[in-house]
Amino acid sequence: MTAPARLAELLRRDGGLIAAVVTDTFPADGALGEAAGSGPRAAGHEESYALLVEAIYEGYLQHYGSGRVVQAGDPDLALLAGDRLFALGIARLAELGDLAAVAELADVISLTAQAHAEGDSERAGAVWAAGAAAVGHGGGPELEAAKAAARAGEHDATRALRSATPVL
Repeated sequence: MTAPARLAELLRRDGGLIAAVVTDTFPADGALGEAAGSGPRAAGHEESYALLVEAIYEGYLQHYGSGRVVQAGDPDLALLAGDRLFALGIARLAELGDLAAVAELADVISLTAQAHAEGDSERAGAVWAAGAAAVGHGGGPELEAAKAAARAGEHDATRALRSATPVL
């Protein structure tokens, strides 16, 4: 079962308002979750990493677009669902005790918020790809430099993020 399918199942099981708006037509794959779960840092917890990244990504989508697993239809419910999904993913990550992954995902959340505030959805996508990969595969100097370029609003930050992404 894919990470988006597991996320949908988990949300339905939890019940409540969000369970009522979980869709049956979500994507067959979860590329970001798969990128995180396939890395050596996720060894032994591949499904957990894939699920937590997909939950946080779905939360992000609720805040900045439209979800793949949750179709809220109401902006207030989407915001609530997004917060719930962020909390779900972060709580699962905290259970794993992976502080490096917490830092990577904190960077993803802040850098995508900045990219959206600056109207650069392409950079936000590159941040997500690089961050999800770094959760499972680790980062490094090239990724840190790319994130610094993104923070500074440099014109080549998107390209730098893409070249620093080890998978996807």
